[in-house]
Amino acid sequence: MHCIVRFACLLLACCVAGAAEPRKTPTIILISGEYEYTSTNTFPAFKQFLESNYPVKCVYLERKGEEIPGLDALKDADLSIIFIRRMTLPDEQLAQMKNYVNSGKPLIGLRTASHSFENWKEFDNEVLGGNYHNHHGNALVATAKVNADAATHPILKNVAKEFETAGSLYKTSPLGKDTTLLLTGSITNQPPEPMAWTHNYKGARVFYTSLGHPKDFDNPAFRTMLVNAIFWALEQPVPLPRHTLARDKGN
Repeated sequence: MHCIVRFACLLLACCVAGAAEPRKTPTIILISGEYEYTSTNTFPAFKQFLESNYPVKCVYLERKGEEIPGLDALKDADLSIIFIRRMTLPDEQLAQMKNYVNSGKPLIGLRTASHSFENWKEFDNEVLGGNYHNHHGNALVATAKVNADAATHPILKNVAKEFETAGSLYKTSPLGKDTTLLLTGSITNQPPEPMAWTHNYKGARVFYTSLGHPKDFDNPAFRTMLVNAIFWALEQPVPLPRHTLARDKGN
């Protein structure tokens, strides 16, 4: 009888200790590797926004020529967010990228990530689940609409059902298998195109959106979707932003 009681107490103590153990702060790598959409400005600002409001650690990396200094940081990353365009990475760095995505760790791609690598052109279809093949005119304003069939997806929580976007509408249909369409984009007299979706790559959670123009980062719908996508990819609930908690405590 005493043994049973001791075992029960030990089990309870282990459960309490496990419950009290704090969650590891995730490390997010943000990689700017394009020269068209000033991600050298939007990514550092978004990094500051994330670290100021959520329990995450962010590392910002920036393209220099055809290399990405500091790419070794991928080894310790819990999530990578890439905004890269038409790079020919050195073999060693391309291997680092492939090792990362093949490891089962999650990935988020923004806009030109669909054509990230000149020496890995299968990346769009195989990893992102996309099918980028050019874009519509830059002067045509696209409207984003939530896919009704995916309206309850956690990435779309608190995202406006319809909103205007900046930048040209990418031609991305048809999507690959194992994708879930979240947003479509429409312009006048043209069929809608997939604008945001999730994909499963070797068990990893992948999110891609063709949005990412600097003005998109000013749009609450885009920012909310991207934050939701980050915590969905990390398989964590979205925490309340710190500024919200501070405001609530002051009331």
